[in-house]
Amino acid sequence: MRLLDKRATASQGLVLLLAVHVLLSAVVLEPGALAAADTDGLAVKTEPGGGIRATAHPLFPARPEVIQALLADYSHWPDLFEVRMRVAELTIREGVATIDLRIEHPLMPGEHRLVTESRSLPNGGLVTDLKGGDFKRYHREWMLEPAGAGNQTRAAFELVIEIESMVPDWLVAIAMRQELEAHFRIVKQKALEQSKR
Repeated sequence: MRLLDKRATASQGLVLLLAVHVLLSAVVLEPGALAAADTDGLAVKTEPGGGIRATAHPLFPARPEVIQALLADYSHWPDLFEVRMRVAELTIREGVATIDLRIEHPLMPGEHRLVTESRSLPNGGLVTDLKGGDFKRYHREWMLEPAGAGNQTRAAFELVIEIESMVPDWLVAIAMRQELEAHFRIVKQKALEQSKR
């Protein structure tokens, strides 16, 4: 019984340490990052049955075709995130891409596997669904439409995720907000670079 108590105490200590790390890193935001996040309309909430749902409406400084090309460049997905990840395997058959990602995250020690299937939508956008790995749920949807004079893209974004982990959902939600803010910022930067070419 004592061994179980020690393991439970160690697990609680690890979760507390991770919570402090995430909360401290949330305080150290880049200048302008909060303002950019506000314009994206990002909302991240825990789901009553478990997991997290994030929605946003980012405005990208490039035409929808440019954004579509960035989001569908599966072999370079890790370049669109600050979290360390790598593409272990990628196959594309009949317009469906199966991507086997390995992700390293401070909240989940070790390397975790996320296998998804992605397909482009006829009117612009991308849908990605869980196929296997260390996640219980994963669904991501991008809808893209022209904005401004046609040289911008207004996106509707939704992500539903549930991880196989002892880390509480509220803590995952805090980390996910930071990661999505960084993700949108990176996509905007790359879209701007592509548009200037």
